[in-house]
Amino acid sequence: MKRTWLAAVVFLSFLAPAWAADKLGVGDAVRVTVFQQPDLTTEARITERGTIAMPLIGEEKVLGLSAQQAAAKIAGRLKQGKFLKDPQVAVSLVTLRSRQVSVLGHVTRPGRYALDDTSDRLADVIAAAGGLAPEASETVHVMRGDKTHKVSLLGKSFELQAGDTVHVERAPVFYIYGEVTRAGAYRLEPNLTVMQAISLGGGITPRGSDRRLKLRRAGKDGTIVESDVSLRDGVKANDVIYVRESIF
Repeated sequence: MKRTWLAAVVFLSFLAPAWAADKLGVGDAVRVTVFQQPDLTTEARITERGTIAMPLIGEEKVLGLSAQQAAAKIAGRLKQGKFLKDPQVAVSLVTLRSRQVSVLGHVTRPGRYALDDTSDRLADVIAAAGGLAPEASETVHVMRGDKTHKVSLLGKSFELQAGDTVHVERAPVFYIYGEVTRAGAYRLEPNLTVMQAISLGGGITPRGSDRRLKLRRAGKDGTIVESDVSLRDGVKANDVIYVRESIF
């Protein structure tokens, strides 16, 4: 019976999940199972000291070990302490917490999210955070150490790493006021013209004139400059378009 069980363990090791080779980290929750010793079965979270508490042997450091290495170490301690003659130990991951990223900004549920082999892509983590808020930009910033990566969610997939911080900024907007149907702030689309901006605002009212358009735009020094603008001119982030009344 024992040989059969050991053969099964050897066979299953080839089918072990990918995380079995990963290193255990602080915050990970593990289950330690000792064959034919149910009283020794333990679920524990790895402490800041990198240890878990085990019956009989007390605290055991497993930080930085793979699940298989941790199992071998615990088995060695049980045998060395003469608690069991030939202990068979298995360590499995219950909750992965050490490989986390922070998601901030304009998402539905900002917070910290764990990475695993099926959700280390940026799009998957954004989805786990509830997706983008309506006002969010589709270009996000991923901060990794002292570097920042600008990533488009519409481009190819981007793989995250533990410790990354994802910041989803508000999409750039422009403002339109005066004689338009729906004055207010609107999302700035690429290559938007003044004519298209006015159409987003519902068009010009009967009192307005497309020949009396004003544009207020911040200069490099932050000073607001007002100028005339035509329907074919391009719109930039934070521009304010003002449609004046017709003089006739």
